[in-house]
Amino acid sequence: MKDIQNLHDDRRIPIRKVGVKNISYPLTVLDREKELQQTVGMVNMYVNLPHRFKGTHMSRFVEILNRFHNGLDLRSFPLILQEMKEKLEAEAAHLEIEFPYFLQENNKCNKTGNEHYQCRIHGSLEKEDDLVLEITIPITISSENSPIDGFLHSPSHWGQARVAVRFHHFIWIEDLISMVEKTLPSAPGSPQSLENVCKQIGEALSDKPSISWFQVVVENLGRGYSTFASISEDRR
Repeated sequence: MKDIQNLHDDRRIPIRKVGVKNISYPLTVLDREKELQQTVGMVNMYVNLPHRFKGTHMSRFVEILNRFHNGLDLRSFPLILQEMKEKLEAEAAHLEIEFPYFLQENNKCNKTGNEHYQCRIHGSLEKEDDLVLEITIPITISSENSPIDGFLHSPSHWGQARVAVRFHHFIWIEDLISMVEKTLPSAPGSPQSLENVCKQIGEALSDKPSISWFQVVVENLGRGYSTFASISEDRR
C-alpha cells in the first residue's frame, strides 16, 4: 500500500484542514473533589498540511488519541498536539473535545443532585500552543419554595451563559463554574437585563489574574427566538 502522506504533490496548494471528527470516546477528566471523573466526549482532531503532502493516514489520529486514553486532560493537551504535529509532519495541529461534566449541586436554587455542564476544550499548536476552555452554564431562576402536593416548585430555565477563557496556569472546571454562578441572581423575576448579567460575569473574570482572555455570551431563551449579549477582554 502506498504511503499517501509522503507522496510529493507539485500543485503547491496547502490543505488547511484534514483529520477526523465526531469520535465518541470515553474520557477520564480531572475532578477536584473526586480526583477523577468518567465521562464520554466527542473528539475532533485535525492538522494543517504543507503543500508538499497529498494527504495523511487518518488512523494515525486515533492511534495518538489512544496513547493518552488514561490521561486526557487540560495538562496533556500540549503533549497530544505536539505528537500530532510531529508524527503527521503538519504545520499546525488542532484538538477539540466536547463533554458533559457532572457536579454535585446544592446551591441557591435549592437544587440537589448531579448537575451537568457542557464543556469544550480547544487546543491548537503552530509555533506556540493555544488552549481555550469553554463551559455552558444554565441560568435558572428559583420559584417560591412553598410545596404543592408535597413537591417544591421547579426552577425556571431562563437561559444560559457560555464562558470561554484562556489562562496562565491550570484552572479547575469547578472553580470557573462557581465563579460564574456566584454572579447570577436567583430571585423570582430576575435577572432583568442581559447586559447586566453579562457585565457581572465579565467583572468576576476580570478580577482573576490567572485568566488572560475571556469571552462571555449570555443568552435568554424565549418562545420562538432568543436574545443575547456578549463581552470579551484580552489581557495577553
